Amino acid sequence: MKTLPGNPLTLGATIHDNFVRFAIFSRHASDVWLLFFDNADDLQPAHEIKLDSHLNRTGDIWHIDVVSSAGEGQLYLYRMDGQYRPTQGHRYNRNKYLIDPYSRALVGTYSSNESEQYDRQFTDSNLPFLPKGVVIRDDFDWQGDKPLNHPLHETIIYEAHTRGLTKHTSAEINKPGTYLGIVELIPYFKKLGITAIELLPIHPSDVGVDGHINPITGLPVTNHWGYQTINFFSVTQRYAHDKKSDSPLREFKTMVRELHKAGLEVILDVVYNHTAEGDHKGNCLSFRGIDNQIYYLLEDDKRRYKNYSGVGNTLNCNHPVVRNLIVDSLHYWVVECHVDGFRFDLASVLGRDQFGNLLENPPLVERIAEDPILRDTKLIAEAWDAAGAYQVGSFPHRRWAEWNAQYRDDIRRFWRGDLGTLSSFATRLAGSSDLYLRDGRAPFHSINFITSHDGFTLNDLVSYKHKHNFANGENNYDGESNNISDNMGVEGHTDDFTIERNRVRRIKNFIATLMLSQGVPMLLAGDEFRRTQQGNNNAYAQDNEISWLDWSFKEKHGEIYDFTCRMIAFRKAHPIFHRQHFFTGFDKGRFDIQWFSMNGEEADWGHLVRTLTCLIYGHYERTTKDRPDNDALLMFNVDSMPHTFKLPPAPYHKKWRRVIDTNLLPPLDICPVDWETKLGNQKSYQVSEQSMVVLLSFKE
Repeated sequence: MKTLPGNPLTLGATIHDNFVRFAIFSRHASDVWLLFFDNADDLQPAHEIKLDSHLNRTGDIWHIDVVSSAGEGQLYLYRMDGQYRPTQGHRYNRNKYLIDPYSRALVGTYSSNESEQYDRQFTDSNLPFLPKGVVIRDDFDWQGDKPLNHPLHETIIYEAHTRGLTKHTSAEINKPGTYLGIVELIPYFKKLGITAIELLPIHPSDVGVDGHINPITGLPVTNHWGYQTINFFSVTQRYAHDKKSDSPLREFKTMVRELHKAGLEVILDVVYNHTAEGDHKGNCLSFRGIDNQIYYLLEDDKRRYKNYSGVGNTLNCNHPVVRNLIVDSLHYWVVECHVDGFRFDLASVLGRDQFGNLLENPPLVERIAEDPILRDTKLIAEAWDAAGAYQVGSFPHRRWAEWNAQYRDDIRRFWRGDLGTLSSFATRLAGSSDLYLRDGRAPFHSINFITSHDGFTLNDLVSYKHKHNFANGENNYDGESNNISDNMGVEGHTDDFTIERNRVRRIKNFIATLMLSQGVPMLLAGDEFRRTQQGNNNAYAQDNEISWLDWSFKEKHGEIYDFTCRMIAFRKAHPIFHRQHFFTGFDKGRFDIQWFSMNGEEADWGHLVRTLTCLIYGHYERTTKDRPDNDALLMFNVDSMPHTFKLPPAPYHKKWRRVIDTNLLPPLDICPVDWETKLGNQKSYQVSEQSMVVLLSFKE
């Protein structure tokens, strides 16, 4: 093969006019080999090039240009040699093939279930179980597309799994379980009213789970969620219709482009806190064999890894080399793939130094926040990790929004009827100023959710008191035990009419509360039609009908689906529910919000109180629009009996009309526009047990 020395400036494999440039970082390797393969399942390389440490190395970057013989579609891996001294943090092994961390595409799948008996042997090759990198050319026809940059305060997020969304036969999708299958759902998304879809990880990942066998199927347990990342620059071929070469990437880009045409943003769940290589007993795939001491946080005994992720290892995120890797990856997804935002899994890990300490001003967190390319990109932190860090409301940069787990828990407790939850419920409804006001952030920095992929679905939240995770093969020990849930009288499915109506009402309460709260609502896919996981609150291992959305439920539970669609439309139509600033109470001689007891007096926040009235003024200037809105009166009753609420006069001599009553049957549960129920001079309203009511003011 004809080669040239190359250049260290661009990492990865880059196609030029008549050559491909390869460049990879390794500070401590003594020898580096670049290997080419003809086919994805080849067990021997077709060509092997040893890089010259004098000619093909600049600092810590190894680089080479391969002329003519390599081009688009070329499959490649590396091998490296150096010290194998785990006590010093070095794990070089010339027998192991290594994935380029900057590979833009991978072909072939990896599963630790298959490889562990081989890969842990020092002299055995890992090639039979390792995907190969692909040299690709970025020539996709974007048709003028750019990221949409919808304002965060106007965003409504739909969290979904790419495969689980369309894999079920009831979806009636031509290309089920794929990126292109999502494209087929665009009319559904538009009718539902969401503005962004947040996808669980789409990076290649380890699909095995430590040799576990599903006790129901007898088959190996599959890592369905995809939180065991192998590579941060490529999309998994598992969700592609055509799995060859760069086709998965083209299908992903097609999905993004078509979603953008429909006005829908794409947010990726990214896992920069750990990799699939696991702990000291884990496998060598990429980072471990390239420069273990640089990429990972190691214990004082450098044979072992600090584990702030809960899965065996932790990336050394604030090392300059690893910072560059993460930021380069984010740049790639925004610039080359037009992604609109990111949700960072276990984001508190991004704020730890090389010793594992939480930094006050973490370099990586600040760099991402201040990066000019990412300036309009949505940044959402899961502001905790698996080692006890909990930074909800205190994640260290005001640019970041956060998954508000406090919102989830407080709203669940309130509607379950727990005593002493009134004031916390009001705080969450009003945007969580206790968490986000002090450092200058706004209500939209709170990503409000009641359910997510991790935990019960909304249907299961009102149908189960206890988790039912036996199908995961871990004797039901996995998953959260404190779910703040309620089965309403029967554990799981029931045909009891009264219990079913109570469950429907509570689901409506949750959905209405979510859509009427200040902040950014996030809806778990399928919650709009009562999707169930049969009580499994940790379905990470269920690549089957437990996790796949059963679209027949859309018809079966049409009442909830219709209610959700109308609640989303109602939120979007009324800017008072997605303000850019926190309420002040009384400012410039006018109220923007008031709280009352059900008797019309000033709110009683006592421990035993179970009712609350909230009046939001539509005239106030600091909404998201340059026009006034209707005033809104929200009445909540979590008691087990109905209560009569005294109505305060509608401001400016207007009259109240009922829009929402979660106790009523459709279409009165939420009235269509111009069909609101006029209350005239009515002075009170009876709010049924475990219900909420919303009135709007109108000029009669």
